[in-house]
Parts: sequence; structure tokens; C-alpha cells
Amino acid sequence: MILEQTAARQTKLLSLLRREFGLSAGLVKRLKWQNALFVNGAPAHTDAPVTPGDRVRVVLEERTEGFEPEPLPLSILYEDECFLAVDKSSGMLVHPSPQKNSGTLANGVLYHLLERGEASGVHPVTRLDRDTFGVVILAKNANIHDRFCRMLRERQLEKTYLASVFGQPPQAEGQIDLPVYKIGGGNLIRIVDERGQKALTQYRVLERAEKTALLELHPLTGRTHQLRLHCMASGFPILGDPQYTSPESTAYSAAHGLFTQQLCAARLVFPHPMTGERMEILSKQEVFFPKD
Repeated sequence: MILEQTAARQTKLLSLLRREFGLSAGLVKRLKWQNALFVNGAPAHTDAPVTPGDRVRVVLEERTEGFEPEPLPLSILYEDECFLAVDKSSGMLVHPSPQKNSGTLANGVLYHLLERGEASGVHPVTRLDRDTFGVVILAKNANIHDRFCRMLRERQLEKTYLASVFGQPPQAEGQIDLPVYKIGGGNLIRIVDERGQKALTQYRVLERAEKTALLELHPLTGRTHQLRLHCMASGFPILGDPQYTSPESTAYSAAHGLFTQQLCAARLVFPHPMTGERMEILSKQEVFFPKD
């Protein structure tokens, strides 16, 4: 990816990169050593003077290390030079870990980018649990990733999930405000505990059945396992969830062949990180909603 601008003021290149280009200090430092900065076509250092009318170019090329590209089936919902949105399936990790370094979404995306001849990185912006499915955004370079992270901090990225649950909220819509606490000891399980981080989830009932309900969920905070824990703690665990469940939900789920959570990242809405254009990405997948 190449960024170009014509300077409108007299300054040092560093100031232009930080203010007009919006690059982070860490990224500028890396680009400096990659010889990726140019003024009027000539390589330039960050302390180079820039005058009005000078043409400044930044070459954002990356080499992903630490895991290998793999030809994996991908359902790509959107792609441009900045990022891509993939409809992740259940059972797939988003990014390699020390325990599993292959077969992840990142392995497949890296192969896809190399096949296209792109010198791009793989930077997951939104992460899903292995068995949660739906839309995942991956930035192609550190600059775009930084911009998405800023959106997340400023709550400019609106997330909508769909979940089929055992039991029903008493109200048609509401908000769950329960702190999420990591119990530690190498365990990923979270519990509701006053020592935990503040966590907020908005919900709306889309459909009710005799023993189940279909919910629309909006996480206002991004705690690990937040939606799954909040639903269980509120009396309506997500169907198929093997960790955050109840004996009744586990039995009902098993009777319907559900052994992974019926939770889908169904919709993401956000401004494009470079143009500001409103983007809406929709998953093509659906949760299974039994009604008996």
C-alpha cells in the first residue's frame, strides 16, 4: 500500500507523517529503518525538511513472520488495499497460538495475500472465539490496524451478534451490566465478580419460542467471553455453549445436536479507516434456532 500527499506547510517530515498522515510513532520508527519514506521521489529521513508543494510518499509493505501461509477455504465478504472482511466458520482460530500454529484464519489469509502478490501483513482487528462464527476484520498493514484500534477505543465500530439461547429474557430489550473477571491459573474461563472489568451488553429479543429465544446482542465493551458469560449469568445461556451453560441448556442442546455456541458476529458497521465512508459488513451465516 502506498500513501501520498502534497505538503501544505513547511515542517519536518516527521511532523507531516504524524499529523497529516496520521501514522503512529511506532510505525514511523519502523518505516524509517525500512527506507519507506520519500520526498519528491528521493529517499528521506524523518528529520528532512518539507516545504509546501513537496510530494511525500510512504510505502507500507510488510512481511508476516511466525506462521506459514496455507491454502484454506475463505469466505471473503469485502476486500480492498486496506483490509479484508472474512466470514469465519465455527471451529477455526483467528490467529496462531503457541499450541496451534496452523489451520487458522490468519494462515489462510496470508496465503490469499501472497497469491495476489501483495506484500501485506495480517493484523486481526476483531477477534472471535474458535467456535463463534461470523465477520472478522483483518487489516493489511500496521497503519490501518492502528486506525481500527482507535475506532474501537472511540466506539466507532458497531458490532451486532445473533444468539439462540435457552430460556428467555423477561423484557423485550435491556442492558446487562456485570463485571467480567479472569480467574487466572492459565484458565481462560471468566466469571462475574466485582474484582473484574466493567462490561456492558445491550440485548433485544427478536423471536420467542417455548423454551428458547433468538437475541440480537450489542457488546458495548470488548471483554473476553463477555456475551457468553453475560447470557449465562442472566439466566439464558447460549445454546451449544460447552463452558457457559446450565444442566438444562446442555441437555436441550445435546438433544438438538448442538455442541458449540450458537453465536454469530452478524454485522459490523464502521467508517472506512482511510476514506471515512460508512461500511456495513454482513455475515452470510445463521445461528440454529430450535423452536420446540
